[in-house]
Amino acid sequence: MRRLILLMLLMLPLWVRASEPALESADQAKWEPAIAAFEASDKQHSPAPGSLLFIGSSSIEHWKRLAADFPELSVINRGFSGSELADSTYFADRIVAPYHPRAVVLYAGDNDLQDGHSPAQVRDDFAAFVRKVRSVDPGVPIAFVAIKPSMARQVLLPKVREANALIKAYATTQKQVTYLDVYTPMLGADGQPQWKWFGADGLHMNRTGYALWIGIIKPWVDKQQVDAVPR
Repeated sequence: MRRLILLMLLMLPLWVRASEPALESADQAKWEPAIAAFEASDKQHSPAPGSLLFIGSSSIEHWKRLAADFPELSVINRGFSGSELADSTYFADRIVAPYHPRAVVLYAGDNDLQDGHSPAQVRDDFAAFVRKVRSVDPGVPIAFVAIKPSMARQVLLPKVREANALIKAYATTQKQVTYLDVYTPMLGADGQPQWKWFGADGLHMNRTGYALWIGIIKPWVDKQQVDAVPR
């Protein structure tokens, strides 16, 4: 009996590791309809090679005028509401890798913090996304749009600040990884979120909010176009 118990204890870490992928798959299963819809759309209208890929949570999904806001480029919107950073990484083989994008713009992180993830976890999950994307396209430029200071989640503001600072610091250590600061200009003179950027729910942005983002994201996008021109 002692020998059997000892064997079970020795095998326990292996059983736990073997079960992790299944648990992870179960966690991601709720996004399967959204990902399958993206794939169905790709079959009907294949995105142009070298498109600009926007990916992440609802702030990307709700950006309905995204293509019109960047008319000089083919744009792909792969935002899915409620998603976290790890979800974009998990599905990258299906909604990043096939496109071989010119550049990637990612917005996610506030759902992570809302669900109890630490700022360091958010930074690490972004780093995992970068590694995943770079495993397919080693030189692709990636921009992280700072986690926004929303009215609905003011209680998270200290964690948002910390997560943004950690991601900004990480970005400086990586080639072609950029932190785009939308956080600071969305604050008022009192350092607090402002209603003028948001819709009635205080979480999702209105057109004024997106106009602010365009002014910050577009110069980075334009730089990628210039850098991509053969010399």
